[in-house]
Amino acid sequence: MLINTQGVGTLIIIAVMTIVTLLTRWGGVYIMSYFSFTPRVHAFIKAMSGSVLVAIIAPDILTGGKDTQLALLTTALIMMISKRPMIAITAGVMVAALLRFFYPNA
Repeated sequence: MLINTQGVGTLIIIAVMTIVTLLTRWGGVYIMSYFSFTPRVHAFIKAMSGSVLVAIIAPDILTGGKDTQLALLTTALIMMISKRPMIAITAGVMVAALLRFFYPNA
């Protein structure tokens, strides 16, 4: 299936992606409303979110450039020290941005 990306085609693609995103987010909340949050379910959800994050980040550790690796290392160290994900992620993004700004070809 081909959609013309000029004119209205782009808006159709954005609308479909928005609907799919909303359905998956709201659908998960709706389905989970039928389950009680036992300690076992809570542990599963916590472990699943961590494993998804590792699955996304692990390839970058192995194949990314020095800037990516240093940004991930910064994020990990600040997370271990502060235990605050948003601070750690912000620091990692800032390190990556600064390295890419000052050393664009590294």
